[in-house]
Amino acid sequence: MAKTRRLLFLVNEALFFTTHRMPIGLAMQQRGIDVHVAAPYDATFVKVIEANGFHYHPIPLERGGTSLFGEIRLVAAIAALLMRLKPDLVHNVAMKPVIWGGTICRLLGLPAVNAITGLGYLYIREDWKVRALRSYLNTLFRYALHNLQSCTIFQNADDLGIFRERRLADVERMALIKGCGVDLKQFAECPEPPGEPVVMFPARILGDKGAREFVEAARLLREKGTTARFVMVGRTDPKNPTDIGEKAIAEWVRRGWVEWWGYSTDMPATLAKSTIVCMPSYREGLPRGLIEAAAVGRAIVTADVPGCHEVVHHEVNGLLVPVRDGAATAAAIGRLLDDPTLRRTLARRGREMAEREYSVEKFVADTLTVYRVARPDLVAA
Repeated sequence: MAKTRRLLFLVNEALFFTTHRMPIGLAMQQRGIDVHVAAPYDATFVKVIEANGFHYHPIPLERGGTSLFGEIRLVAAIAALLMRLKPDLVHNVAMKPVIWGGTICRLLGLPAVNAITGLGYLYIREDWKVRALRSYLNTLFRYALHNLQSCTIFQNADDLGIFRERRLADVERMALIKGCGVDLKQFAECPEPPGEPVVMFPARILGDKGAREFVEAARLLREKGTTARFVMVGRTDPKNPTDIGEKAIAEWVRRGWVEWWGYSTDMPATLAKSTIVCMPSYREGLPRGLIEAAAVGRAIVTADVPGCHEVVHHEVNGLLVPVRDGAATAAAIGRLLDDPTLRRTLARRGREMAEREYSVEKFVADTLTVYRVARPDLVAA
């Protein structure tokens, strides 16, 4: 009897797998591969994982955790899982899975694909603590990613350039795959809704996502008498060091600057209620929310930073503004509110760009190409 071939996804959230890597898992499952997912336990999304025929494994990963004991416990759990499961390929996604999963794969001689989904606040801030942590993590990256049985995927050219310049990964085994794909049938192009315009911020409510700049822009425009609703759609994230917190959000809502709709489980329907999408983030891997906005046909305002300027080209499918600049964000939103012809032109081009560059089919095909490099016998051409 032929040995069962196994693919293991090591991710930092069960939710993240269901929203960002599920299509790859399904594509591999259809090819006869036994697909496993290791992530911290979350009952809601573990049910989704298992309902799709995948095997789930809990791991003690704390995204914001810095405890030495916690990290040792995580490394031990990953090592035990890999030695027991003996996967044919491990797909590590996000920072901790890439560092620890990549390191253990190298030590055990296992093929791995490592996905850098963004560098976050480590490459935004410059205080001494962050610089020290960045230097330490760079050392870990160099070991984890210099593995002749691994490939490293980047979502934008800026992050790839940093790793190439600092030789944090094997330069011969790097790949650029923009984003994680969007189902263009699910995120279908739709007209702007009638009535009062809705300016939407579709992201976790984090400082580094530009939440404060969005609120400042809303306040400035309201003070000018602009007629529009400013809506934040997303969850808080207490484990992220730049989490805003519900108390601050409630105060913004109380002052009448914004509305907070919370986390949406139906983003196609939610984005259809928007007129303009705005996320002035400080840095991204490749922002799925902006790709989804382009797919449904919305003009976008975002910051001119890595990740965001991959998705939005200035005056092509949206407007780019300086980072950390609420006034410039307000001016860009105001320009689009005042010029519906420009807004709709940008929206149409955004949909065209999504069809050309960001379909889920392209994402899956590009990822399977990388799989064939890391483990040539696992996926037939």
